[in-house]
Amino acid sequence: MHKIQQWVGTRPRYTILLMVLFWAKSMLAYTVDFSLGVDNPYDAFILLINPLATTLFLFSLSYFIPHPKVAYWVLFGIYVVNTLLLYSNIIYYRQFSDFLTLSTILNARKVSAGLGASTLKLMTLHDVLYWLDIVVLLLLLLRKAIPMNPKRYPSVNAWACLVGALFLFLVNLTLADISRPRLLSSTFDRTYIVKYLGIDSFMVYDAAKSAQNNQVRSQADGSDLGNVLAYTQKHYAAPNPQYFGVAKNKNVIIIHLESFQQFLINYKVDGKEVTPFLNSLYRDSNTLAFDNFYHQVGLGRTSDAENMLENSVYGISDGSVFTSLGSDNVFQAAPAILSQTDGYTSAVFHGNVGSFWNRDSVYKNLGYQYFFDSKYFDTSADNSIGYGLKDKLLFAESIKYLEKLQQPFYTKYITVTNHFPFTLTNTDSTFPKGDTGDSLVDNYFRTANYLDQAVKEFFDYLKKSGLYNNTLVMIYGDHYGLSNTDNLSLAKMMGRDPSHWTAFDNAQMQRVPFMLHMPGLKGGLQHQYGGEIDVLPTLLHLLGVNTQSYVQFGTDLMSPQHDQTVIFRNNNFVTPNYTFVGGKGGDSTVYDNHTGLALNGLTDAQKETFNTLQATVDNTLALSDSLNSKNLLRFYTPADFTPVDPKQFDYRTLWSKVTTERDNKGKKSTSLYSENHDQTTTGLYQTDAPELQNNQDAITTVPADQLKREKTLQPDDSSTSSSQNSSTAK
Repeated sequence: MHKIQQWVGTRPRYTILLMVLFWAKSMLAYTVDFSLGVDNPYDAFILLINPLATTLFLFSLSYFIPHPKVAYWVLFGIYVVNTLLLYSNIIYYRQFSDFLTLSTILNARKVSAGLGASTLKLMTLHDVLYWLDIVVLLLLLLRKAIPMNPKRYPSVNAWACLVGALFLFLVNLTLADISRPRLLSSTFDRTYIVKYLGIDSFMVYDAAKSAQNNQVRSQADGSDLGNVLAYTQKHYAAPNPQYFGVAKNKNVIIIHLESFQQFLINYKVDGKEVTPFLNSLYRDSNTLAFDNFYHQVGLGRTSDAENMLENSVYGISDGSVFTSLGSDNVFQAAPAILSQTDGYTSAVFHGNVGSFWNRDSVYKNLGYQYFFDSKYFDTSADNSIGYGLKDKLLFAESIKYLEKLQQPFYTKYITVTNHFPFTLTNTDSTFPKGDTGDSLVDNYFRTANYLDQAVKEFFDYLKKSGLYNNTLVMIYGDHYGLSNTDNLSLAKMMGRDPSHWTAFDNAQMQRVPFMLHMPGLKGGLQHQYGGEIDVLPTLLHLLGVNTQSYVQFGTDLMSPQHDQTVIFRNNNFVTPNYTFVGGKGGDSTVYDNHTGLALNGLTDAQKETFNTLQATVDNTLALSDSLNSKNLLRFYTPADFTPVDPKQFDYRTLWSKVTTERDNKGKKSTSLYSENHDQTTTGLYQTDAPELQNNQDAITTVPADQLKREKTLQPDDSSTSSSQNSSTAK
């Protein structure tokens, strides 16, 4: 103890100790928790020095405080906060393979409410090393084992440290620019910024970029929309006459398969099909199934998938449209379009809190009339898992609401059970796990099988109730469930050598299912390439809605003019013949889709062709980003479309609204409940979910807490909102 006191006897030595400790934590994160792609000694050297400049800069701020004891505690506080920022990035990276941005942090409250216990699953044993020293330092400070030297330092010392930190940063930046020219002036992957400049520098860079974007948005006007309109009009693909309007006025039910990848279709574990029911739909003659369909999400993950599904506009590069821009932006979304063209009622069923991904705000801007979130279901502890209500319970408990909706309706089910970390008890499923030795990968098959069973139970109800014959069901996977790192474990189950797994294989794993199923639909397996951006024009054309006047970046998958270039949010892309990995920055590797091998020795003609394709991809994403970040749709309204007024929607009293609307319509009511002579169809729903075996009331009754909430509101609130909702249909 005396030696500690002797060594850390001055504030500069105490500062050096904290700098060394934070440097060590950074190195641990860089080498163990992050995948930064350090390929040579030069990059490794930059990685070694990049935490020093910003750490010295932050710690120097404490030297402006004249009182020594206060300065010691401020220095310790800065150290703790910086460790918290580093560790938050580690947890985020383990889930999303990316780094926290300012917009993600500022909107954390919109996401954190739904995270549940899954964050704990992301923690590992070595995480103790990030926090153990802080506990020890705190105890030493409190016990005065680290003496708080009373010596005062003039502000010139602080300025000297700041100048030194700036010099170190310039040296760091110069070295980085030699390895990666125009690092800050070009839009590179966030990994490059962290790799060359560190987490703190990345946060400053991101904050500056966010401020710049906000300024651009405030100065935008209608003239900015010209290039976007020119692109979407030129890119428009006319509908296929054989399919246009074949589902006119049919109900639409969208089943959002959480984290569900294409390879699960027809895959077997221990000789058993993982998804036998979805496999049968995939092969059904009434199903349009697509085997080269890709997710295209970015940091917004599930919300990005929803954004593309509803709007045919890409997500943003630095966060989620839903959480960053969705509360304010103007949209031309499916719910509003269908309400205004064909009088559709729109609803979402999701067993998580309404604020998750800011849905309770964004859905109003999209034009959704009903959003049945967790408060409309029995979400007690045994019924929920990770991100909300278990899938079998969601479908079963939704029927009492679904049967009351006026037809035709446009509804979406957001499932959650097949979400990371893929945990289910033996009571929920006895399906065999995988045998990779990686529990995450092994459990993935069990939760996917549970989801498959849930969808089958729902389909059985649709057929028994009669809804099936008048409904188009759309099923799609929102994004990958297993990350690129997990793919190395998965390779063993696919008969592949993990050491031969390539970036091409990772790109292939981004395929997700997409199926359109309806009795009488001319189906069959489709091989054309496409992605989530193409869903909206495809669906609207099936429903007989002309999309030419809307701003949509995708094209109808069934159109002979469909653009088969699939663009990913990181500027990579896939065509029917080639896969491009690397994106912006000139480092793309081109793979032949037929052989899976990288193309070497490209001819000048090939280079020119591929560069042109890359430029088109970059321009498309830039136009989409401009549309989103500048809220350009506020300057453009298609003919026969009325911009949504979100104030007309109120999700607090939906049970009262749905029943009041049915009562007001009387004999003109088109709900399934009314068609069934005002008798419920909930008794037709059969499920083997153990939670409902002795609790059938959950299927038929609204949670008491929700009914109590609705009674506390003024009666005219409900009737007025209900009237407004119904008046949106033309």
